[in-house]
Amino acid sequence: MGSGEEQAGARALRTIAHLAIVVVFVLTALGYAPFRERKAEAARPQAGQPLNPVATATHLAAARVDAMAGDARGAQAHVEAIAHDVMRSARVPDVGRPIDHEAARAAVRLLSGVRSAIWLDPANLAVMVDRASNRTMATVDRVCDAIAPFGDTLAVVVHVQDAAATTADAAATLSRNCQLPAGELAFMQKKRAIDVVSPDLRGAFKAQQAR
Repeated sequence: MGSGEEQAGARALRTIAHLAIVVVFVLTALGYAPFRERKAEAARPQAGQPLNPVATATHLAAARVDAMAGDARGAQAHVEAIAHDVMRSARVPDVGRPIDHEAARAAVRLLSGVRSAIWLDPANLAVMVDRASNRTMATVDRVCDAIAPFGDTLAVVVHVQDAAATTADAAATLSRNCQLPAGELAFMQKKRAIDVVSPDLRGAFKAQQAR
């Protein structure tokens, strides 16, 4: 093995060692237990899951083998795979794959049952549907599937509203991040209030009426 290959292999080994430390740190800091179970969700979350310790260990071992064999490119591929898994687990969107907002909006408008779609800001997509039966998490999934080819949907929260609603409850917005369970947001993502009347206030009014 030449000196250049030896140096590349040494750099790869150092990278692997540093990455192993980062993996342990992330798991500890975020409170992830390797085999923690999550409750089943009606939606299809893809991010925010605990790291798979078997997959991580396999990548680390394979990266080390490649580095020792002088295959710096192969080792780097395994390192990048682990980094990707860590970022997904930590709910960090891929800044290298930003959503093409106009293309995504155009794709959503073609979906059956959708009346209109508009970006409220770079992270929040409001979708108006034609009836109550389309104001569902299944519609959120359809919207997320439609915009997936245009960037990382972990950076997107979809808000679905019924354009034909006649009551405050029916007009309430159904919201969810494309890759997380309801109520969870990506790293650094802020919750955006869509409804004029909050759910808590609607509940208080109902309680008063019931009394």
